[in-house]
Amino acid sequence: MAELKIERGTGCIQKIENQKKDNPKLDFKRMADGRLRLYLMYNYGSVPVFDEATGEPELDANGKQKYKTDRQKVFLDLYLYACPRNPIEKEHNKSTMETADKVRLEKEQQYIEDREGYRLAQKEKPNMFIYWAAFIDGAKVKDKRLLKSALQNFQKFIGEEYPQYRTKIEPQQLTKDMMQRFAYFIEDTHKGEGVRTYWQRFKRLVNYAVEQNVIRKSPCRGVRIAATNDILTKDILSQEEIKALFGTHYKGENPEIRRAFAFTCFTGVRRCDVIKITFANIDYSNRLLKFRQSKVERDSSASGVTIPLNDTLLAIIGEKPEGAKDSDLVFHLPSDVMCLKALKHWAAKAGVEKHVTWHVGRHSFATNLLNNGANIKVVSELLGHSSLKFTQKYVRAVDKLKREAIDSLPSIDIVNI
Repeated sequence: MAELKIERGTGCIQKIENQKKDNPKLDFKRMADGRLRLYLMYNYGSVPVFDEATGEPELDANGKQKYKTDRQKVFLDLYLYACPRNPIEKEHNKSTMETADKVRLEKEQQYIEDREGYRLAQKEKPNMFIYWAAFIDGAKVKDKRLLKSALQNFQKFIGEEYPQYRTKIEPQQLTKDMMQRFAYFIEDTHKGEGVRTYWQRFKRLVNYAVEQNVIRKSPCRGVRIAATNDILTKDILSQEEIKALFGTHYKGENPEIRRAFAFTCFTGVRRCDVIKITFANIDYSNRLLKFRQSKVERDSSASGVTIPLNDTLLAIIGEKPEGAKDSDLVFHLPSDVMCLKALKHWAAKAGVEKHVTWHVGRHSFATNLLNNGANIKVVSELLGHSSLKFTQKYVRAVDKLKREAIDSLPSIDIVNI
């Protein structure tokens, strides 16, 4: 296990001491903000040195072949406080080093398997909570937050349903019956698309363990969750509420958030795509927006989307600034958290009593189009859906709105007609 060497007097971290046999080893790079970013240093051994110009072997002073050590750094999304100032920062460093050690051990096993064709024999069955947490921390994926939430859901479920495994659960203890009960747990504690989202992320954790031969066979195989794609659970903004929003201004508002949210309400583009749109995606001459959806770019043949741009949308986008590059972003937004806070405050100022999120803009776009008589296939293509079944939930939402509209009419005494 790697240990931190602390400088006496200052309490600052000097270096990380690894075991001699460790490969990769843990080390850190000092950042400008004073933190230390951890990385893994792989040692692939000595390799001969050749002259780049001639391709001939380089020789030392004794006429022997020169060698150099082949190394590779792989940075982790883990940081330490260089000089922890309080118990919280010290506890952070301790916890982070524990996580880094778990990641390092897993990467070492993968390295040996790749080089030697086998895995290290494990003296004891791994604790799957720790195993999956280490995998998530070391993974370079966009949905890391959802993977963490899926694991947290599973840990909460185990604590309630299998308290004997509250702190440690081994591979052989993961049974199909347990997975079915966990699926029911997710259905009871979440709604709408969240059910499918958390179940899919948890299955990815299980499949990773299967691929690494930690679990022999997936206990999730054959387990099904309730279909939720046909239910629209988020709020929908009516056209009147959208007008109320954009007719409301307040002190300290962020014009970029207003502009980008308007773009979503009138195109249905997700926030994860809005923040990546560049001027290269805008075809001004043909009045078109062309891009690939981040969410399904690798999983769907319908990841490419083309949306016609009317005068309103072109005004929202604006002209390409003089001197701007095609790779420059059209919208410059703060963090997701800041955007959500701004939307909540904005909706309150406008008197819109709904939980307004970025995705509400997308849902409202689709529902309002269908409510105005648009063809479902056209709406499906605008949203970038790979199948009409994903668009059906908006049709059901429109039917519900129509029913509510009829029911809102005043009642009269039939006898006096």
